[in-house]
Amino acid sequence: QVQLVESGGGLVQAGGSLRLSCAASGRTFSSYAMGWFRQAPGKEREFVARVSRSGSVTYYADSVKERFTISRDNAKNTVYLQMNSLKPEDTAVYYCAADLEGSGAISPRMFEYWGQGTQVTVSS
Repeated sequence: QVQLVESGGGLVQAGGSLRLSCAASGRTFSSYAMGWFRQAPGKEREFVARVSRSGSVTYYADSVKERFTISRDNAKNTVYLQMNSLKPEDTAVYYCAADLEGSGAISPRMFEYWGQGTQVTVSS
Protein backbone atom coordinates (compact mmCIF):
# COMPACT_ATOMS: atom_id res chain seq x y z
CA GLN A 1 0.00 0.00 0.00
CA VAL A 2 1.10 3.53 -0.81
CA GLN A 3 -0.45 6.75 0.40
CA LEU A 4 0.20 9.97 -1.51
CA VAL A 5 -0.60 13.54 -0.49
CA GLU A 6 -0.03 16.49 -2.83
CA SER A 7 0.47 20.10 -1.81
CA GLY A 8 1.64 23.38 -3.27
CA GLY A 9 -1.12 24.21 -5.71
CA GLY A 10 -2.67 27.64 -5.96
CA LEU A 11 -3.42 30.66 -8.12
CA VAL A 12 -0.60 32.23 -10.10
CA GLN A 13 -0.32 34.69 -12.97
CA ALA A 14 0.85 33.61 -16.38
CA GLY A 15 4.63 33.48 -16.49
CA GLY A 16 4.86 32.66 -12.81
CA SER A 17 6.10 29.58 -10.99
CA LEU A 18 4.82 27.01 -8.53
CA ARG A 19 6.36 23.96 -6.91
CA LEU A 20 4.18 20.99 -6.16
CA SER A 21 5.13 18.38 -3.58
CA CYS A 22 3.87 14.87 -3.07
CA ALA A 23 4.59 13.12 0.21
CA ALA A 24 4.51 9.34 0.14
CA SER A 25 4.09 6.80 2.91
CA GLY A 26 3.69 3.06 3.19
CA ARG A 27 5.90 1.02 0.90
CA THR A 28 9.60 1.93 0.61
CA PHE A 29 9.63 5.10 -1.49
CA SER A 30 12.78 4.29 -3.45
CA SER A 31 11.26 1.03 -4.67
CA TYR A 32 8.84 2.60 -7.15
CA ALA A 33 8.77 5.19 -9.89
CA MET A 34 6.62 8.30 -9.63
CA GLY A 35 4.68 10.45 -12.02
CA TRP A 36 2.65 13.63 -12.24
CA PHE A 37 -0.59 13.89 -14.19
CA ARG A 38 -3.15 16.64 -14.63
CA GLN A 39 -6.80 16.90 -15.49
CA ALA A 40 -8.57 20.00 -16.71
CA PRO A 41 -12.37 20.33 -16.59
CA GLY A 42 -14.02 18.30 -19.33
CA LYS A 43 -10.75 16.69 -20.37
CA GLU A 44 -9.10 13.35 -19.78
CA ARG A 45 -6.30 12.93 -17.29
CA GLU A 46 -3.00 13.49 -19.08
CA PHE A 47 0.61 12.62 -18.39
CA VAL A 48 2.93 15.43 -17.31
CA ALA A 49 6.19 13.88 -16.13
CA ARG A 50 7.71 10.80 -14.55
CA VAL A 51 10.87 9.99 -12.62
CA SER A 52 12.63 6.69 -12.04
CA ARG A 53 13.16 5.03 -8.67
CA SER A 54 16.57 6.60 -8.18
CA GLY A 55 15.66 9.93 -9.73
CA SER A 56 18.26 9.61 -12.45
CA VAL A 57 15.84 9.19 -15.35
CA THR A 58 13.04 11.61 -16.15
CA TYR A 59 10.55 11.96 -18.98
CA TYR A 60 8.19 14.81 -19.88
CA ALA A 61 5.18 15.52 -22.00
CA ASP A 62 6.06 17.76 -24.92
CA SER A 63 3.69 20.43 -23.62
CA VAL A 64 5.74 20.96 -20.44
CA LYS A 65 9.26 20.16 -21.60
CA GLU A 66 11.77 22.91 -20.78
CA ARG A 67 9.27 24.50 -18.36
CA PHE A 68 8.60 21.80 -15.75
CA THR A 69 11.11 19.75 -13.74
CA ILE A 70 10.32 16.58 -11.83
CA SER A 71 12.60 15.45 -9.03
CA ARG A 72 12.51 13.28 -5.96
CA ASP A 73 14.15 13.13 -2.56
CA ASN A 74 14.14 9.52 -1.41
CA ALA A 75 15.36 10.52 2.05
CA LYS A 76 12.24 12.67 2.47
CA ASN A 77 9.85 10.33 0.64
CA THR A 78 8.81 13.23 -1.56
CA VAL A 79 8.52 13.93 -5.26
CA TYR A 80 8.40 17.46 -6.63
CA LEU A 81 7.19 19.22 -9.73
CA GLN A 82 8.78 22.60 -10.33
CA MET A 83 6.62 24.52 -12.78
CA ASN A 84 8.02 27.64 -14.45
CA SER A 85 6.71 29.93 -17.19
CA LEU A 86 3.19 28.83 -16.41
CA LYS A 87 0.47 29.33 -19.00
CA PRO A 88 -3.32 29.51 -18.63
CA GLU A 89 -3.54 26.15 -20.40
CA ASP A 90 -1.62 24.59 -17.50
CA THR A 91 -4.69 25.14 -15.31
CA ALA A 92 -5.80 21.75 -13.97
CA VAL A 93 -5.93 19.50 -10.96
CA TYR A 94 -2.49 17.94 -10.62
CA TYR A 95 -2.08 14.41 -9.30
CA CYS A 96 0.98 12.45 -8.27
CA ALA A 97 0.95 8.72 -8.80
CA ALA A 98 3.08 5.68 -8.02
CA ASP A 99 4.22 3.11 -10.57
CA LEU A 100 5.25 0.06 -8.53
CA GLU A 101 6.31 -1.99 -11.54
CA GLY A 102 8.57 0.72 -12.93
CA SER A 103 7.27 0.00 -16.38
CA GLY A 104 8.33 3.32 -17.84
CA ALA A 105 4.85 3.79 -19.22
CA ILE A 106 2.99 7.10 -19.26
CA SER A 107 -0.55 5.75 -19.30
CA PRO A 108 -2.51 6.48 -16.11
CA ARG A 109 -3.57 2.83 -16.10
CA MET A 110 0.02 1.78 -15.30
CA PHE A 111 0.06 3.75 -12.04
CA GLU A 112 -1.41 1.88 -9.11
CA TYR A 113 -1.72 4.57 -6.45
CA TRP A 114 -2.89 8.17 -6.65
CA GLY A 115 -3.05 11.25 -4.50
CA GLN A 116 -6.17 13.33 -4.05
CA GLY A 117 -4.94 16.12 -6.34
CA THR A 118 -4.08 19.78 -5.93
CA GLN A 119 -5.59 22.62 -7.96
CA VAL A 120 -3.34 24.82 -10.08
CA THR A 121 -4.93 27.89 -11.66
CA VAL A 122 -3.01 30.17 -14.00
CA SER A 123 -4.60 33.50 -14.77
CA SER A 124 -3.92 35.41 -17.98
